[in-house]
Amino acid sequence: MEFKDYYQILGLKENATTDEIKKSYRKLARKYHPDLSKDSKTEEKFKEVGEAYEVLKDQEKRAEYDQLRAGGARRADGRFEPPPNWQSASGFSRGGYTQTDPQHFSDFFESMFGGGGYHGQAQGERRAHHAFKMRGEDAQYKLALFLEEAYSGCEKQISFSIPEVNEQGAFSQRTKTLNVKIPAGVLQGQKIRLAGQGGAGIGGAENGDLYLEIDLAPHPVFTLKGKDLYLDLPVAPWEAVLGAEVTVPTLGGKLKLKVAPNSTNGQKLRLKGKGWSGHPEGDLYATLNITIPKSHSEEATRLYQQLAESETFNPRAALGV
Repeated sequence: MEFKDYYQILGLKENATTDEIKKSYRKLARKYHPDLSKDSKTEEKFKEVGEAYEVLKDQEKRAEYDQLRAGGARRADGRFEPPPNWQSASGFSRGGYTQTDPQHFSDFFESMFGGGGYHGQAQGERRAHHAFKMRGEDAQYKLALFLEEAYSGCEKQISFSIPEVNEQGAFSQRTKTLNVKIPAGVLQGQKIRLAGQGGAGIGGAENGDLYLEIDLAPHPVFTLKGKDLYLDLPVAPWEAVLGAEVTVPTLGGKLKLKVAPNSTNGQKLRLKGKGWSGHPEGDLYATLNITIPKSHSEEATRLYQQLAESETFNPRAALGV
């Protein structure tokens, strides 16, 4: 029985990550797919790639394979012998990611992972018919939204590229257009899965999925943190001193907010449930920003002079001056 170096088949190092294994498999499966090449030798390459992936994608089988690779004996005539009394604990069942019929696989795979143990199956029990299937590739799309659109929900038309097999049997890119409905209250970075809207499956396998990633544009007034909204609320000096009822913008409309007498600059006022939409809703925090007019009337200047003469407040007392 010939040893199969699955890492070499996929062009990987022994410490390859799961993502690296998947990426290499997809690349090579396309390269050698029998529907895409007239060279009969690519079919054997395609089966080898699928077999290697079925083992290395599975942590249990990969661990067993690594033990075999390290502890098995390779004879001078090229034949491979596993460690004494070795038998797979993980076994193999069809329906893996490649959706490849395990009967395609090599004697090495059948002996090591086929469930019958090393001596469990005669070499001559090979199959003739091969049905190739491969799930379609998932597609990613970053969807930019204004804060108002994400807050209320919206409908968007998007266009993106997906791979498909054309009439000549070669892979090509096709532009796909969809109308998508975005629910109210989506957040920055949130992903929305649209099942079956990715790349087309091959050989009757299911289509890939489309993943929308929400990307919220900066807003000139509001800042979103979690589900809470923040804004700077300008107030006049006399509104802060005397108290006032001021109008506050929110994403759901305008509201009235009471500013208590003797409020200070930087003070935060909370409007419960007036932040981001959803269940539960977020809160809105208005930070008071006492704003001085650029110029004053003569009467206002006179009143400020009276105020300066009557007040004993020293704003620099904490500095010792």
